[in-house]
Amino acid sequence: MALYRTCKRMIERGQTAGMEKKLDIFYAAAKLTDEQYAELTEMLTEKTSA
Repeated sequence: MALYRTCKRMIERGQTAGMEKKLDIFYAAAKLTDEQYAELTEMLTEKTSA
């Protein structure tokens, strides 16, 4: 849960460098749930395309 909150805060602050790869690794290692991964990747996509 702490990892999810930290990643979410980093994306909100615009600290997105390398975040996509980090999220993939955390998800593959089962550190994020399906829902958390989906939410964070959506947030990241919105932030980087803006």
